[in-house]
Amino acid sequence: MTRIDNVLYTAQTHTTGGRDGAARSSDGRLAIKLSPPGSPGEGTNPEQLFAAGWSACFIGAMRRTAQSLQVTVPADVAVDAEVDLGATEGDFFLQARLTVSLPGLDRETARKVVEGAHQLCPYSKATRGNIAVELTVA
Repeated sequence: MTRIDNVLYTAQTHTTGGRDGAARSSDGRLAIKLSPPGSPGEGTNPEQLFAAGWSACFIGAMRRTAQSLQVTVPADVAVDAEVDLGATEGDFFLQARLTVSLPGLDRETARKVVEGAHQLCPYSKATRGNIAVELTVA
């Protein structure tokens, strides 16, 4: 396990009620209701939050990777993230698919940017070897 030498940021949240609860950040920027996936509740769920966080981080990692490849990530870059919550033999698991759109980059360059980002992104590192992940260049 890799230990962090220099902490750049620490997110702090307080959550109550689990999947039927609420969460808020210590700085007040995040205040959300939570609802179980597929329920009629008006809140989001942990899988949606994970997908949003991972895709945002992945775009940052693509920008950094592209810079090292001396190319520019287009302004209209997008990541469609799908995070599945499922069960196998009674245990719960996640799996994910990231579909990346890099308009204006040729397919080979886009593939290199995506593969590099997957090696750099902290969310990708955290999931590597733990859940099934599919990467697709749109």
